[in-house]
Amino acid sequence: MGVAAVTGCTSSNQSSDRSVGDSNLSGEINISGSSTVFPLMSAMAEEFQKKHLGVTITIQSTGSGGGFKNFFCLGQTHFNNASRSIKDSEVDLCNGNGVTPHEIRLATDALTVVVNKDADWVDSLTVAELKSIWDQNAAKKWSDVNPSWPEEKIDRYGAADTSGTFDHFNEVIIGGDGDTHTTDYQPTEGDHIIVAGVKGNKYAIGYFGFSYYYNNPNVIKALKIDGGNGPVSPTIETAKSGHYVPLSRPLFTYVPTEKLSEKHVAEFAKYCIEQSANEQLVANEVGYVPNTKKTADKEMEALTALL
Repeated sequence: MGVAAVTGCTSSNQSSDRSVGDSNLSGEINISGSSTVFPLMSAMAEEFQKKHLGVTITIQSTGSGGGFKNFFCLGQTHFNNASRSIKDSEVDLCNGNGVTPHEIRLATDALTVVVNKDADWVDSLTVAELKSIWDQNAAKKWSDVNPSWPEEKIDRYGAADTSGTFDHFNEVIIGGDGDTHTTDYQPTEGDHIIVAGVKGNKYAIGYFGFSYYYNNPNVIKALKIDGGNGPVSPTIETAKSGHYVPLSRPLFTYVPTEKLSEKHVAEFAKYCIEQSANEQLVANEVGYVPNTKKTADKEMEALTALL
């Protein structure tokens, strides 16, 4: 479910579009990492391949940490998508295998908490209420969080611990006082599994990148989050303005500087930066906040210096 050979996922119309591209570049690009970044990178890869017929791009949704540990830092992939910054321990692992990671910022996400469409008792949660649902002493029933809510078991779906989404959620919602994330939930790197799980149970709750809600608004309900200044809905606008706290976060991809000597890899890295400011692609099609032109220019300057 989490692997896309993008050339094989295009429709017949999209495949015919590829015939108008050029074949100046050729080679394979293998990408691992974040399920949150997966739809954005898939969209970028599809468009890139329309322009460069000789390039084949394969993307695995392994989770940010899973991608770093099992693929990227071992020199097995050309890019690793990440919904949080690379950790020092991961940099050490990379360096130990002759891999020097270069960070590219792609977008901003509004990490989204969702419930079933029929969960009419809840429209928003405070950070404290959210923590009580997801920490190591997690509430068993909805009524444990608020006595006026149903005395029904909470069915939880969330990111696996190999995920950058798990790391960010754990840090800003649960962390800080020694608490850890509950193990009483269904962890997955397949965000569509979270959509299906929450859709199928009136008393379910889950969390994932905003794109997965943005593309499923009629089957699940997004909750407003009160970070201290009142409930705020997760949207592209609130993430862009900085009002959606503490769950908004930057999204990245990483490329080994050593592989930038391969022309098709370098060109794809440049293309990703160019497209990161494309509002139609990043916001309208995928559901994330695009980079500003200033941010994209800064990313391009850093990459150009390496090239």
